[in-house]
Amino acid sequence: MHISTVSLALHDHPSLPPSTRQRIKSLAEEMGYRRDPELQALMAYRRSMNIRREAPPLAYITHWHTRWGWKDSPAHEHFHLGAVHKAGELGYKVEHFWLGEPGMTARRLSDILYARGISGLIFASHVPTKTMPMDFDWSRFAAVKIDYCPQSLRLHNVTNDQRSMIQLAMRRILQAGYRRIGMVMPRWWDEFVGRAWSAGFLAEQQDLEPEEQIPILHYGPARMMDAPAASDWSVPREEFRRWYGAYRPEVVLSYGRFVHEVIASLGISVPGDVAFADIFLHDEPGRTAGLRHNSDRVGEVAVEMLVAQLHRHSFGLPDIPSCTLVEGDWCDGRTLPVFGNVLFRQDFCEAKAV
Repeated sequence: MHISTVSLALHDHPSLPPSTRQRIKSLAEEMGYRRDPELQALMAYRRSMNIRREAPPLAYITHWHTRWGWKDSPAHEHFHLGAVHKAGELGYKVEHFWLGEPGMTARRLSDILYARGISGLIFASHVPTKTMPMDFDWSRFAAVKIDYCPQSLRLHNVTNDQRSMIQLAMRRILQAGYRRIGMVMPRWWDEFVGRAWSAGFLAEQQDLEPEEQIPILHYGPARMMDAPAASDWSVPREEFRRWYGAYRPEVVLSYGRFVHEVIASLGISVPGDVAFADIFLHDEPGRTAGLRHNSDRVGEVAVEMLVAQLHRHSFGLPDIPSCTLVEGDWCDGRTLPVFGNVLFRQDFCEAKAV
């Protein structure tokens, strides 16, 4: 008897007479044949994939002030772009859900996602002041978090490595021949990342001579929820004027949005009077020196982690969440000309890096 005939009989295919089907099934039972449920599931999945052309979705859950307001932040926009790109590579698609929808709650969204068969969740771009309880039915989902919010949600998360990036910036500035480096930053910006910015800066600064160590200019409130609107992030003019006059930095290390307007209003020339390195670079290559955050890669890694959890059927909240940090890159630029005893500075930095 041909193997295909046996297969047809075991599947009760109508092309065979009922008597033939029954005879073959009886013989198979006598020989101890039993259906393999796992193999059946695999075959059913393969057949369904031949029919279903649409990629399975991953939920990208945000809670910004508006549905798409997070796209005004270059980092958050690139988190999403990276997630979309990697999901496509792995056979998935990313679908956006906003917790700020009228009448929306975490529990309601949990039910919606479950009803739609979506079991992979990425939490990203949550404003710290949004404190909605995250009461999802976690037994139904695998989930990861991009960045630090919502802080109450204990998930594996992926974010930028601010400490290593600021250390990279310090070393490259020293290599360029500078010594007196001053950092300017809102307190809440530093506090939000566990003071990683100031930790990296001070770790590198401690090896300089005492007269070369310039205090960080921290300004504004300490709590993220007390932070001003993005249009008012600039350092107060008088605070910067006093700090700059007292310490005369050779380089200002900051985010352009924090200092550019004030520097220009005081008639300070970059790089004529002071060099500048941007900790959050968006300019075209070669114009401004500073750090690129590789935020696309943050989104990619989040998807890689989530898909791995889905493949392992690893649902629910982790007992011990882990944090994956993505390093940034340094870009040379005209705002930080190379000068001085560069060979000595390079040796100094390489010795520290060993």
